[in-house]
Amino acid sequence: MEGLDFLFDLKSLGIEYGTLAMFALLFGLLLVGIPLAYVTLLVALIFAIGWFGPAAVPLITSRVYSFVSSFVFVSVPMFVLMAALLDRSGIARDLFDAMKLIGGRVRGAVAVQTIFVAVILAAMSGIIGGEIVLLGLLALPQMLRLGYDRNLAIGVICAGGSLGTMIPPSIVLIIYGLTANVSIGDLFTAAFIPGFMLAGFYVTYVLVRCWLKPSLAPTPEPDPRPLSEKLTLLKGIILPIMVVIFVLGSIYGGIASVTEASAVGVAGVLLSTVIRGEFSLKMLKGAALQTLSTCGMIVWIGIGASALVGVFNLMGGIDFVSGLLTGVSENPTVILLVMMAILFLLGMFLDWVGIALLTMPIFVPVVVELGYDPVWFGVLFAMNMQVSFLTPPFGPAAFYLKSVAPKEISLGNIFQALVPFICLQILAVGLLIAFPGITGR
Repeated sequence: MEGLDFLFDLKSLGIEYGTLAMFALLFGLLLVGIPLAYVTLLVALIFAIGWFGPAAVPLITSRVYSFVSSFVFVSVPMFVLMAALLDRSGIARDLFDAMKLIGGRVRGAVAVQTIFVAVILAAMSGIIGGEIVLLGLLALPQMLRLGYDRNLAIGVICAGGSLGTMIPPSIVLIIYGLTANVSIGDLFTAAFIPGFMLAGFYVTYVLVRCWLKPSLAPTPEPDPRPLSEKLTLLKGIILPIMVVIFVLGSIYGGIASVTEASAVGVAGVLLSTVIRGEFSLKMLKGAALQTLSTCGMIVWIGIGASALVGVFNLMGGIDFVSGLLTGVSENPTVILLVMMAILFLLGMFLDWVGIALLTMPIFVPVVVELGYDPVWFGVLFAMNMQVSFLTPPFGPAAFYLKSVAPKEISLGNIFQALVPFICLQILAVGLLIAFPGITGR
């Protein structure tokens, strides 16, 4: 009984120990293996009742409603559906074949071509899981067959496939915009150059490494195919480029909102499958079910995180943590680096959706108080999440590739191959901090 009395009198702990108890319970339950969405909801319920009493439970439902009722959230299932349709069609395969002609006879051309394909796929859907699996099926066997260094091939696929985090229309930026109450159109505009800058880092790294150490990649053989066949292959790039132009062009041109542009993108990909003769009700059903599964996960994590942050805010926890952060140093840059370090550490263990929904309501007010632009910080957050996709022990990019990689390639091999690309991502984060003007803000 005494234990139960303690449970329902958590307020006696005070905000300092209450915050410690909340996060200890949160990570303890996660280590047991309970999904993040259920953990956050359970912890929110325990602290709502224990801190305020049973009357506080309706506060949780009001927080949940405000999250799921946002109109912009409609764009998330639309972009996920685009990715699911791409996954089931031959568009990515034909795009990869067409890009062979652009690579030419440069050493490392197939690796560079893979990064270009990754950029176009990222600009079509903004989802990383499907990209890495597709590139793992298309590019990895070809690079290994041609004699490319295994580590280089693995790194290019995982790093390139993760570009959907940065390159608009990024789902990461959409979720950030929802939690930080920032214009998603502004986020897309600000992320455009940094996203392509990171892709440029990857291309430069591949070309320089292959030039310094020619054994990493063979020199491409001349293409014996006639010109007419090459022109036919180039058709594979037309439809994807048109979809990208319609989606991003309508956003940047001010013709459509992000939500409307996402619907345009789905229509474009569906029309592409019809033109290519690939459309079927079975394919549409499979893509819809995959979309429901993915979005269900995002919504449940969002519900749990919104409830937890709402309760924590009412406890006075957000003000407490903000005070801790601003008390670290009088130098705003030091405080910013501390936040980046926290996000980096969380990225090793948590999904980016949970990180965004749990930390941004705390971090963004601090960022604004320090005089930084929340749009610029959103791009910085997305770049930081790029790193989390590759870092062990739970870097999702490695697990996505492992699901389609040859058996002789272990997770250890994959993580080892990702080290140079993680360094490039950290360099990109550093450049964004040192030169905020890269985002145009």
